[in-house]
Amino acid sequence: MNSKPANNKPASAQPAHRRPVATKTAATAAVTPPRGRSGRPGGRTTGLAPVKKAGPAEWISGARLRTLPLAVAPVALGTATAYAFDNDEGWHWVRALLCLAVALALQIAVNYANDYSDGVRGTDKNRVGPSRLTGSGAATPRAVLAVALAFFALAALAGIALVVLTGYYWLLPVGAVCIVAAWFYTGGKRPYGYHALGEVAVFVFFGLVATAGTMFVQVDTVSFENWMAGTAIGLISVAVLVINNTRDIRQDRAAGKRTLSVIIGDRASRILFAVLLLVPYGILVVFVLVYGNALFVYGTLLIAIPAIVIALTAKTPRELILVLQLTSLTGLLYGLALSWAIAF
Repeated sequence: MNSKPANNKPASAQPAHRRPVATKTAATAAVTPPRGRSGRPGGRTTGLAPVKKAGPAEWISGARLRTLPLAVAPVALGTATAYAFDNDEGWHWVRALLCLAVALALQIAVNYANDYSDGVRGTDKNRVGPSRLTGSGAATPRAVLAVALAFFALAALAGIALVVLTGYYWLLPVGAVCIVAAWFYTGGKRPYGYHALGEVAVFVFFGLVATAGTMFVQVDTVSFENWMAGTAIGLISVAVLVINNTRDIRQDRAAGKRTLSVIIGDRASRILFAVLLLVPYGILVVFVLVYGNALFVYGTLLIAIPAIVIALTAKTPRELILVLQLTSLTGLLYGLALSWAIAF
């Protein structure tokens, strides 16, 4: 039997391509940290940056301040229409301020509640907009929920004070419905915000109810101008929600959140946004015929038109965030300018 002779040459004498490769030298062994029980060096996970815990700035950001104009504008319009209806009885500053407190507290409460509910569901896991407290891990779900409940409580206390002042105790269940609607927007087992009903709720509560309610507690009635003003500001509020959901279509679809924008698609959502933002300027014609100063409200188109143009042509989420900011500003200025025109 023929066999090949054994190769007894030392490694240094063998060709370079046939030399054995050392798997670990003494030098590398000296600098390699010991493995822990997890199988990783030191027993700790590597490559993941620690999450910065939320400070005051992050908590303030969690309140989503850019949405607060949507709470201010309807209260201003409700107070203005109340004053125009009755100059003597329609100037209840305490009642107006309590309405504002209810609206602001509810808006902040629903923002934190959405942060909590979307965070625990994992909807905010791959956000393209500003990070959220719960989804990013900057704050515990329990802490975010506690803040949301605290603002719901503040809204309830302001509402109860308003009821005591006016004597309209039947408003208590109305306030309760507002709080329940705010919670179940993204909370509960079947949140209606996940089933294309968020726009309806925003129009009703941050348009009609807030505007009409503010007038009613001051002069015991609701005028035609008030309903028109509530409709206009409600549509702008819905426009804000639509452009926000347009930005999040891909993430919401992946998370199973069927917003109206997810259902109708990107292009239709952008067109709907433009329509929602323009219709209030058609409604404004009604006010111009009665209040001459309402003509100046058309000046807010200088902000609304760029928002529409950017929304229709935007290629990146950052551009849609700018649209969101411009639309919120449009809502605030539209509401305040029209309030001034009606009252003065």
